Formats: sequence, C-alpha cells, structure tokens
Amino acid sequence: QVQLVESGGGLVQPGGSLRLSCAASGSIRRFSAMGWYRQAPGEQRELVASIISLGRTRYADSVTGRFSISRDNAKNTLYLQMNSLKPEDTAVYYCNARLPVIDHDYWGQGTQVTVSS
Repeated sequence: QVQLVESGGGLVQPGGSLRLSCAASGSIRRFSAMGWYRQAPGEQRELVASIISLGRTRYADSVTGRFSISRDNAKNTLYLQMNSLKPEDTAVYYCNARLPVIDHDYWGQGTQVTVSS
C-alpha cells in the first residue's frame, strides 16, 4: 500500500515562498511519474508540476518560472518550491504518484496553501 503525506502548506503573503514536501512510504524510484496538483474552491483539480523517472519536468503555464519541482530518491520525498506566490495560487495542493506495474495513481490528503495579505 502506497501512502503519500504532504506537508509545508500554510499562510503566506503575496510575493512570499513556501516549500511543499510529499513523503512516500517506500521507494519513489518505483513511480514512473510524480506530480503536484491543486484545487481551489469551486474549481477543478489541475496539474501544477510533474516529474518523470528520468527527471524531465513539466509545469503549468501559470507557475512556470516561479515554481520548481524536485525529488530526493534517498529520502523518498517529492518537493515543490513555490516562489513569488500570488493570491491566485491559493488552493489545496495534492501530491500524486503513478505506479506503472498496476497502472494506478495514488494521492496524498492535501495541504492548504493560502496567499493573502
């Protein structure tokens, strides 16, 4: 059973920074891809950033140049560094991991990020 636990969310002023972490149970090397999604109230969940096993990354246009996704295989942890935060970045952020052997996506419980003055 795969468990993903996010942390690092909170309240930050516009222009500030946060780093989200997603700790996985077991090795993250088994995942073909990992990513961060977010969902604002009344909105659909959207992809923020993803990273595949070879290290290639992809970002939503709205966060390109401000957010950075990375993974630490030794710590079995996925990160999302968020800089120059804007009020429109306010959402619940979810960690996602795809296990290719069973073609299944796993999700964390989410962490709230609120950008407000």
